[in-house]
Amino acid sequence: MSSGIVIVGLEGLVNDLAGGSARLARNTTTAVAVTARKVQQGARSRVRGHRYLPQYPSSITYDVRATPIGVEAEIGPDKDRAQGALGNLIEYGSSKNAPIEHLGPALEENADDLVRGIEIALHQALP
Repeated sequence: MSSGIVIVGLEGLVNDLAGGSARLARNTTTAVAVTARKVQQGARSRVRGHRYLPQYPSSITYDVRATPIGVEAEIGPDKDRAQGALGNLIEYGSSKNAPIEHLGPALEENADDLVRGIEIALHQALP
């Protein structure tokens, strides 16, 4: 003879959790995209106006992807755009050029915003 526990009426909870999962994925993607845009704008503003880099700021782009394990964003210069291939040289400098730190500081400046966005996404996804 086997024994077990029978719980009745969980269909609603299961449906709420499934819907919450979809909301969480959507809201998390939005939170990451909003922060990625802010990082992009911050990085662009830090390098805008440099005499020898007139097109570099517009080479800074971002992409957001949902993966099976989460959401990721890639932010930085697009090497196929004008002056985009100069990204590492600009950010880190060289023996002849001082660095113009722009991506790292922009990311750091927006880290708390990402945490807040994820917290809101979690809160809104709960049934």
